[in-house]
Amino acid sequence: MNLPSLDRRNHLEQATERTRILLVPIGSFEQHGPHLPFDTDTIIARTVCCDVAALEDVDVAPALAYGASGEHQGFAGLLSLGTNVTEQVLVELVRSARDSWAGVIFVSGHGGNNEALANALRLCTNEGDRVFAWMASAMDGDPHAGESETSVMLSINPSCVRAELIEDAVPLEGWGSLARREGIISLSPSGVLGSPSKATPERGVALRERWCAEVVTLINRMRSMP
Repeated sequence: MNLPSLDRRNHLEQATERTRILLVPIGSFEQHGPHLPFDTDTIIARTVCCDVAALEDVDVAPALAYGASGEHQGFAGLLSLGTNVTEQVLVELVRSARDSWAGVIFVSGHGGNNEALANALRLCTNEGDRVFAWMASAMDGDPHAGESETSVMLSINPSCVRAELIEDAVPLEGWGSLARREGIISLSPSGVLGSPSKATPERGVALRERWCAEVVTLINRMRSMP
């Protein structure tokens, strides 16, 4: 997947114009059930940015492939920065981008990053930066490795989905607070919270179109700021 280059303009022009908007994909490295890859959230965030860049003249940064995934502790293969470090990384990225871009939009494929994003946006906004964040969500909830994420992955690269290992695990009511307190492994030994068996590439395309439109709305809002 080719990303828009950040090196296509003269460095001096890039530093002095400050009229362009930068998208920064943010993901995670954590289990996504037995059927999806560990970097699913990163792949999705990067894909949304590419979908947007195909429509809008924006720049796309390399993805931040790790985030705050403490709720997945106990599953093999987890690599997590934690909320505080993730927040600090996001803040420093915005601070360093000030001399080159008019604003930054974080595009997050991982719900566990939401607290870090909210804290970072609050601080950066107080410092005078133009910064927004977009978080992937499905209209029906579908928390983790379920119909939505599996559908999107099918639309991106079907070979990444191990269909023979798909298993459903309907989340309990109040799963969010339980996951934060006891971890997802206490709710679902497979790590799945949802119904990946219902996934289709068509649903994935529809979600990507909706998500792309949401990010474009943020871009237009940022461009209209005085």
